[in-house]
Amino acid sequence: MTPSKIIQLQTRAVEVPFDYPIRTASGIVPTAPLVLIDLQTDAGVTGRAYIFAYTPIVLKALMSLYGDLKPLILGSTLAPQALDEALRRRFTLLGTAGILRMVLAGLEMAAWDAFAKTLNLPLVQVLGGSPVGIRAYDSHSMDGESLATDRAVASAKAGFKGIKTKIGYADFGEELNVLRSIRRAVGDDFEILVDYNQSLTVPEAIRRGKYLEEIDIAWIEEPVLQGDYSGHAAVAQALSIPVQLGENWFGPEEMMLSVKAKAGDFAMVDIMKIGGVSAWLKASAIAEQHSLPLSSHLFQEISAHVLSVSPTAYRLEHLDIAGPILQDRLRIKDGLAFPSDQPGTGVEWDEDRVRQLSK
Repeated sequence: MTPSKIIQLQTRAVEVPFDYPIRTASGIVPTAPLVLIDLQTDAGVTGRAYIFAYTPIVLKALMSLYGDLKPLILGSTLAPQALDEALRRRFTLLGTAGILRMVLAGLEMAAWDAFAKTLNLPLVQVLGGSPVGIRAYDSHSMDGESLATDRAVASAKAGFKGIKTKIGYADFGEELNVLRSIRRAVGDDFEILVDYNQSLTVPEAIRRGKYLEEIDIAWIEEPVLQGDYSGHAAVAQALSIPVQLGENWFGPEEMMLSVKAKAGDFAMVDIMKIGGVSAWLKASAIAEQHSLPLSSHLFQEISAHVLSVSPTAYRLEHLDIAGPILQDRLRIKDGLAFPSDQPGTGVEWDEDRVRQLSK
């Protein structure tokens, strides 16, 4: 079979509304600013992916970068890993962290989608695996006692076996009230995960964590600044609750720095920030070698595929940032997330909604 060539790249910016704004101790994300990527091949196949900008302020910069990269990829062979490596080599002197890594990861994910579609297989099968159900938790915000409890109960009724709630309240008494209210409402067999979003000092994280041990919290996520690996290690050593971090690792190389520092008990990888599918597979190998339970951050559609081929797969974060612009949403049954059985990753645009939400 003659390899396909990339003949066109199209990107569009949208702002997708949330049912609930993402409120954290470190700021609020009121909408999901996304860049949608369409990578067309001469075989008549279009690979699709999206990246999450966190703030609309950088949408123009991301779109501009894609425009500048376009001449570098048109005419290239559709070989996702080789394409990604070639692009990264061009930026060796600059480096590929930050928004450049995000942009390159979006191209790589779109290329994998196109490659899998060319083979008429779901991505999980192209990667050598078979679709399995990954235990998913429903990801919530810093909602206050009443809303946090109501949302937890709704998630339990929807079949989830756990939720994550964002904490870091100025009044620690309020924080405890929120978590105790959730625990009373959902019972003892339901997982409660918490996320401080980097808002605490090391001593405060340890102080609060000691109280949280009494509520049976399943993990504490990013209690201190994400790059403070020694600080995370100190918190992890002081508490019986597992410490989770990793969503802000830019590349497997940063993951290794964290692992060497024994910064956390679990690993959470964001497929965009880590660098795409190929980089996820490297991160998965690191997690396996160091016996770290591996969970996903955002990008639930493609994460369901790559978690299915990850030996230490643990939890999938259900936070549906792109759902309103997709033809089909991620399938979740009895608290398990299943990758799409369609060729590719399952990401296909609802063009009517895309037009309505375009920037």
